[in-house]
Amino acid sequence: MHPRPPRPARVLAALLIGALVTTPSAAAPPSREQEARAAVDAARAALVAGPARVPLADQAILALPANYGFIPQRQAAALMSAMGNRTGKDFLGLVVPRGADQNWFVAVVYEPAGYIKDDDARHWDAGELLKSLRDGTEAANAERAKAGIAPLEVTRWIEPPAYDARTHRLAWAAEARVKGSADTDPTVNTNTYLLGREGYVSLNLVTRAASVETDRNAAHELLAAVEFNPGKRYADFNSATDKVAAYGLAALVAGVAAKKLGLLALLAATFLKFAKVIAIAGAAAVTAATRWLRRRGRTPS
Repeated sequence: MHPRPPRPARVLAALLIGALVTTPSAAAPPSREQEARAAVDAARAALVAGPARVPLADQAILALPANYGFIPQRQAAALMSAMGNRTGKDFLGLVVPRGADQNWFVAVVYEPAGYIKDDDARHWDAGELLKSLRDGTEAANAERAKAGIAPLEVTRWIEPPAYDARTHRLAWAAEARVKGSADTDPTVNTNTYLLGREGYVSLNLVTRAASVETDRNAAHELLAAVEFNPGKRYADFNSATDKVAAYGLAALVAGVAAKKLGLLALLAATFLKFAKVIAIAGAAAVTAATRWLRRRGRTPS
C-alpha cells in the first residue's frame, strides 16, 4: 500500500510561512496575515490535480502528470505576492508537487518574444555563457538594490546549457546565492524552455542544491509534457510574416535570464530553507508560525 500524499495545503502553507519569517518588524499588520491566509485558501481551492491537460495561454498545452498540481494564474500571482514576489503579465501559474517530502515549485511563463533563432547553439561555449550570466546578474544587482533586494551572485553551472535542435527544447541549471554569503545549501534554478513560432514557454524550477539532483527530474518531466498547439510550433514559422526575436538562444541563457534568475533566487531563499521544518497541513499554520515568531521577536512585516 502506497503512502497517501499530503494535501496541497501542506505545500502552500510551507511556501507562505517561509516567506513570512524573513522580514523582522515590530508587529505583523493584520492585512498581511489575512492576505497570506486568503492566498493559501484560494490557491488550494483552484489547484488542478494531475493528470490533466492545462492550456497555456492560447499557445500550448501542459499534459500535467499525476502527483503534480497546477495553480492558475490569478491564484498563483496572489500567492507569489504574499511571498513578496512580483509577477508579470506573461506569468501563467505555478506547478507544485503533491508527493511527500518535496519542497520545490515551478514558475510557468509564456514570453511572446517572437521566433528565436537557434543557430548560435551550435557554437556556444558553456564557460563564456556562465561569465555572461554572472555579468548580467551583477548588472541587475543595481535594480535589485533600488527595490531593497539583496545582491546575488551566480557561482556555477549545476547543468550546463543543452539544446535539442530536433525538439527545440533548452535546459540549464545555475547555482545562485546572496553575494558574499557562505551559504552551504544555496538556491538552484533549473531553467527549461520550449521554443515556438511566436515566443517560448519557460518552466523554471526553484529548489535547493542539496536536493537538485532529484528535483530537477521534475523540471525535465514537465518540459517534455509541454507541446505547442498546431500553427504555433517552431516549425510553423513564416519568415514573410512572423516577428523574429531581438536576441538569439545564447542571449536567452546569458542575458535575458539574469534578471529573472535574481527574482526566483530571492523567492527561493525565503521559503525553501524553512519549508521542510514547518510543512504543516492547513492554512492555520500561517497564524501559528506568526505567533511562534512573535514570541522570539522576529515577526513578519
